[in-house]
Amino acid sequence: MLVEMWQPAERGEKVAWYVLVFRAFVVAVALAILGVFFYFAFRLTLTPVQDHGQAGGNLHPGRSLRFYMDRPTKEAFLQIGGNLALLAPLGVLLPIVWKSLRGPVRLALLTGAFSLAIETVQGAVVMGRAFDIDDVILNVAGVMIAYILLGRRLSKTLRGT
Repeated sequence: MLVEMWQPAERGEKVAWYVLVFRAFVVAVALAILGVFFYFAFRLTLTPVQDHGQAGGNLHPGRSLRFYMDRPTKEAFLQIGGNLALLAPLGVLLPIVWKSLRGPVRLALLTGAFSLAIETVQGAVVMGRAFDIDDVILNVAGVMIAYILLGRRLSKTLRGT
């Protein structure tokens, strides 16, 4: 009964008012969480850091990943895991807010452009930060993992098919 209640109405049938209210509430909550997420993501990624002259750009896919793998395990885990986790909430929240972003290609393209914009600003403007293409790759991979594990199913459950 519960599963049937959240499925879309048959063609020509009306959706119950409480289902529409619930779906509107879910979108409003997801938008609020997105706002908080963007605030913290921008603070984390666009704040200058003391790099002691170590920040260097990377335009070659895999170069930073190889560097991270040669570092101690904790440092590698923080770098790789942090970049995978940074934008991962978008893989859950965006498909809830916009049903058109349920497809993995659209979601990957949008979050890739977003990550690319962050990296470009870091490299051009933020002291102690540098552009790194591997960060973009890891960010998008994190979004896709979150989407596959949770985002698609949660979006369909909360918003209907």
